[in-house]
Amino acid sequence: MRYLSLSTFSLLCITFVVMAASVDPLVVGRVIGDVVDMFIPSVNMSVYFGSKHVTNGCDIKPSIAISPPKLTLTGNMDNLYTLVMTDPDAPSPSEPSMREWIHWIVVDIPGGTNPFRGKEIVSYVGPRPPIGIHRYIFVLFQQKGPLGLVEQLPTRASFNTRYFARQLDLGLPVATVYFNSQKEPAVKRR
Repeated sequence: MRYLSLSTFSLLCITFVVMAASVDPLVVGRVIGDVVDMFIPSVNMSVYFGSKHVTNGCDIKPSIAISPPKLTLTGNMDNLYTLVMTDPDAPSPSEPSMREWIHWIVVDIPGGTNPFRGKEIVSYVGPRPPIGIHRYIFVLFQQKGPLGLVEQLPTRASFNTRYFARQLDLGLPVATVYFNSQKEPAVKRR
């Protein structure tokens, strides 16, 4: 029986971690890096626009996402959550000068429910990508306690999810999912 040296074993472990990270859709889609830091998901979050289930990197047409999605969370009813929906590619993925553009913020969402049970502090606006393929990211944070009234409401343009989380002492996300969307072709009329 052959044994691996400690250095060979360490190299194999590092290789495994790098390979695992390279296939994570949040890493591949640059959600981790552009919007949030590496985190360990601890809550299941399901997002639906009508019958269309949002999975990491799927395509959703803006016309399908006009109204807020149906969203369900696992978790204990005693825990409260904050949901942020953001577009890090505004106005264009090649020059995101308004990174990030906020589409929705809801606070004080009880675990095991949906955002409509929380307090909306920035109203929902559906995707409106002017050019290119944009990422629309739902980030869920577990709160340490009720937030109630958020004193300084964020502006939609040049939002920063990390800064917002630091300001409210939210820590790292507990769940994240994103979809891609692009401008739909205009219907030609005769």
